[in-house]
Amino acid sequence: MTALAVAVCQFAPTADRAANRERIAALVATAAGRGARLVVLPEYSSYFVEPMDASLAENAEDLDGPFAAELRRLAAAFDVVVVAGLVERAGAGRTRNTLVALDASGIVAVYRKQHLYDAFGQAESTWIEQGEVPQAATFALSGLTFGMMTCYDLRFPEVARTLVDAGAEAILVPAEWVRGPLKEHHWTTLLAARAIESTAYVVAADHPTPIGVGHSAVVDPQGVVVAGVGTGEGIAIAELDASAVATVREVNPVLRLRRYGVVPR
Repeated sequence: MTALAVAVCQFAPTADRAANRERIAALVATAAGRGARLVVLPEYSSYFVEPMDASLAENAEDLDGPFAAELRRLAAAFDVVVVAGLVERAGAGRTRNTLVALDASGIVAVYRKQHLYDAFGQAESTWIEQGEVPQAATFALSGLTFGMMTCYDLRFPEVARTLVDAGAEAILVPAEWVRGPLKEHHWTTLLAARAIESTAYVVAADHPTPIGVGHSAVVDPQGVVVAGVGTGEGIAIAELDASAVATVREVNPVLRLRRYGVVPR
């Protein structure tokens, strides 16, 4: 089995939906030109405003809207799978913080954020409808199974556990990891922790500074960063190998030896 090249694209989505789609098109083209077969973009890639306000609902889209249509077009044009954060329309002026994964045929996986960012002085739940649990969104590509989670979910190891229980060998984490005291440290530490405890790759795409912390990364199953971006916009590419996951899981069989399961509440 050949290795699969994955790209993390770190960029700053804005309140201009058309401009976001244009920027994504350029990033996907560049990533594919560098050999990527999977392109991962940040949370809120379709639309973002800081601080959040009622414009989120005004700019929300359905899963068959223009944002998803553009991702599908790009997936077909460049023979890639694209994963990105979408502000999805919900009822009564609410939205969902949704991840979509698309190939040339359309949507292959959907994930709606389960843990909303009601922490560090923020209140995402004011505008966003919480995703259902349990929910393990996965898809397969080139012999690897990928699972999806979003940003604040990273602080809850149970989410990663549900993904590996569903067969994930790599965990995708589109994020808008808001800056603050020690937040860069939390981000990099938690990415490594989720990789180590899951014996899986972690592929994380953040917003750049000054709102996000940046440091998008591909982390291997032993917690080592094998590719990454700094604090500005950029693309990092790394190769993922299913045999590397199998080897780590044979040497360190924590998933087989653990004595506790995950029970939603």
